[in-house]
Amino acid sequence: MELSLENKNRILLLMSQHWQGRYLRRSTQGLDSIAELFELGAKEQKLRLGEEAYALLQSYRQAGDDSALARKLRQLIKLCNDQSVRLLFAKDKDFPKLLLETADPPELLFVKGSVEALHWPQLAIVGSRKASPSGVKQAEQISKELSIAGIAITSGLALGIDSAAHRGCLAAGGKTIAVLGSGLDQLYPRRNTALSQEIINTGGALLSEYPFGTPPIAANFPKRNRIVTGLALGTLVVEAAERSGSLISASLALDENREVFAIPGSINNPLSRGCHKLLKQGAVLVEGAEDIAQHLSGAIQCQLDFKPATVSPNEESGQSSKPNGLLKFIGYDPLSIDEIQLSSGLKVEEISTQLIELELNGQICQQAGLYQRLK
Repeated sequence: MELSLENKNRILLLMSQHWQGRYLRRSTQGLDSIAELFELGAKEQKLRLGEEAYALLQSYRQAGDDSALARKLRQLIKLCNDQSVRLLFAKDKDFPKLLLETADPPELLFVKGSVEALHWPQLAIVGSRKASPSGVKQAEQISKELSIAGIAITSGLALGIDSAAHRGCLAAGGKTIAVLGSGLDQLYPRRNTALSQEIINTGGALLSEYPFGTPPIAANFPKRNRIVTGLALGTLVVEAAERSGSLISASLALDENREVFAIPGSINNPLSRGCHKLLKQGAVLVEGAEDIAQHLSGAIQCQLDFKPATVSPNEESGQSSKPNGLLKFIGYDPLSIDEIQLSSGLKVEEISTQLIELELNGQICQQAGLYQRLK
């Protein structure tokens, strides 16, 4: 891995400031480069950096390769090379644009897997770690159907809803992104090691703003949630208690003017109370993947540079039930799914996933549970 002088200085500055991107931005405010910071007088540097960071950087500039910062930098680069981890800086052209638009974007991401996956249209799916079987099933099914339609699924690799969302996406052959609250070498929870490897092997990505060796301490997770929601066009909360990290994620999404979706549940289920609270506050009520597709289709076309080509499991297996084939059974008069099933002979589940694709492509629209052709 070859780093430019500017990026090397950027890492050194992050190291000296406890990897806090907001400190880096404050230190370099009004400057064109970090090199300009080092050219300022000692008084101005101390004012911008603080005493501790100034002392560390001065030691580096005096001792060079023998300094503590230089040794840490060499170790970091070696670990990145050994573990096939890419450093993605906020100023890089391939840094995710939606994440860069947020109020507090990370200055550096450690990425293992496909950087390209970070540019796919994404939905964040979050929820309880102690999810009910019903919640797990809902997360897996919605993730699977949206993945078939070309939407990547972003979550936090936690147990419960997060894991279900990742698994549903992988089952559909889609791409999923896991954002960690620890260093990439400190995977948490450990039981998701196989799942994380499958994410990488299938063209997805694991990422973190935390350097190697950072343990999964509780304080990291609320902070990492801003990356989960910042990468995505919208956030779906499947199950959540009234006070939970999932509601923090939803709040972060709302702060960035992103869509928030919630699945209602029984009034007797404590894990439904968080979702009901969001619905009262104006979140979009979700009964299936179609509800999400309807709200995100315009955003996908307007906000992203490209719409990736997708292949459904039926196409891979050589079956003929393609969305264009289904379109011939849909006219300009509104039809229910039952009516489409009668004319097409396909299963309801298969029809639902293909209807999502047609809707995302702008070929049909859905209103009050009825579908009609647009072109």
